[in-house]
Amino acid sequence: MNTGVNTVNTAVNTPPVQPSARADRAPARAGRTPARPPRGGSGEDKKPSAASRLVDMARERYRFVLSTDSRPYAVAVDGPNIALPLRGKTGVRQRLARQFADDYPGEVASQSALADAMTVLEGIAEDTDPVAVNLRVGRDPAGAVVVDLGSADGRAVVVSGLGWQVVDRAPVLFRRSGAMAPMPEPVLDGDGLAKLHALLNMDASTFRQLVAWLVAAWIPEIPHPALVCKGEQGTGKSKAAQMFINLVDPSPAAKRSQPRDERAWSRQAFSSWALCLDNVSTIPPWLSDTLCKAVTGDGVVDRALYTDDDVVVLTFKRVLALTTIDAGALAGDLAERVLLLDLQLIDSHRRRSEEELDATFAAVRPAVLGALFDVLACALAVLPSVRLESMPRMADFARVLAAVDQSQGWNTLGDYLATSANVATDAMEGDLFAMAIAHLVDQAGTWQGTAGQLLEVLLAPLVRPPNWPKDATRASGRVKRLAPLLRSIGITVDDTQRSQDRHRHRLLTLARAAPEDDPASTPEQSSLWPEVAPLGQGRTPPEQP
Repeated sequence: MNTGVNTVNTAVNTPPVQPSARADRAPARAGRTPARPPRGGSGEDKKPSAASRLVDMARERYRFVLSTDSRPYAVAVDGPNIALPLRGKTGVRQRLARQFADDYPGEVASQSALADAMTVLEGIAEDTDPVAVNLRVGRDPAGAVVVDLGSADGRAVVVSGLGWQVVDRAPVLFRRSGAMAPMPEPVLDGDGLAKLHALLNMDASTFRQLVAWLVAAWIPEIPHPALVCKGEQGTGKSKAAQMFINLVDPSPAAKRSQPRDERAWSRQAFSSWALCLDNVSTIPPWLSDTLCKAVTGDGVVDRALYTDDDVVVLTFKRVLALTTIDAGALAGDLAERVLLLDLQLIDSHRRRSEEELDATFAAVRPAVLGALFDVLACALAVLPSVRLESMPRMADFARVLAAVDQSQGWNTLGDYLATSANVATDAMEGDLFAMAIAHLVDQAGTWQGTAGQLLEVLLAPLVRPPNWPKDATRASGRVKRLAPLLRSIGITVDDTQRSQDRHRHRLLTLARAAPEDDPASTPEQSSLWPEVAPLGQGRTPPEQP
């Protein structure tokens, strides 16, 4: 029988096995039952996974939101109104890993558990409606300006037409970045503006324009002209620009070098509300266009975090400062979006060391901030009723200047418009093609022809200069870009007419414009200005410099 053969083979090839031992081992093989009970006792249920416990911890401590640019954030339930990124060195991932080790002694969350938990939390955030996540400045539902002090406790300054106050918890959601530094709490001093003026080598008119620009820099929704500090070596341009940025949006790196490309620029702009490009000598066309878009509102399409096939659109306005020796480095379209401050040479007897300047600035900064917030409150009180007879290029900024003038009795709007004309002239002198057009109009009075004919006329006495249009198409586009700059010096550009031949070529008409009145009103020129509004809450205007 087969049974007998199998028994014999077993007996020959293997040592004898006791039936009792074989019987004991059989159930283990059949049911795969562990030899030992689970850790914690045979009666206990299996412990939830580390990823599940991490998600539970996170949902107890944070609420999750999605920003308008599709980035997920976490906000502490019992903490400051600060949006924390889910990943990164300062994100929720690191905090949860530390908390997990504290709550479960002897256990450390693995990288895979943390990654799984972050994926779940990102999904929770994506199920919410997008919300505004502000950087340094924002608007609360009542319309007040809110400035994040950048402190760990989440305090902020709330400014309205009635005054300003420091609150313990910001009424709007802010995010932070490694490029931000805390701002000292402002104080009421009475002569904060005078203390700031004492640190700077500029006359009263220039200083008042600076104050108005600093105040406007905290109004988040308007375009802000790039502040250009111009002057020869020894005028303290870089140090002054650093102080201006550290008043608006303090940073450990307030001064930056020119970015290499648009991606590098978008990273800088995403991390700072205000930043300075130092020692600008030449501005390539791509950077000039990028800075123009940052002034009026930029949009950058970027790859979504931790994905290969999804994108997000970053939209932002920024507050910019530049330092340069020659304003001719500014292209025409950028020249129309700047506020130029011409710094005076510092006498050798008045020059101070950088260490002394830093110490003095740190000592007076709380009083300076208090005075600036007072000016902002005054401007916000009258801004809704301010009207201009005609709108210049930076119309929203001009309205803020008019509001500051109304509340302080200054003339920053008139000075700004006069300075803008000088900037346009400097930019013209730095553009050979624009200068050639101006020279042609001065000689001919009115000139009409195709873009190709214009190129031939302008090149007739010249060897083609660098950066000169290479063909008629590029010449036509260049003239269109120069039109606002040419208009600022009294030359009009019209391209609406066509030739009468069968080809119907588009014609350019260049002519000297008739003199016009000042494009914007001033308090003395306009009857639309409201009466000076009170500061509110019993506050008096700060001492005038």
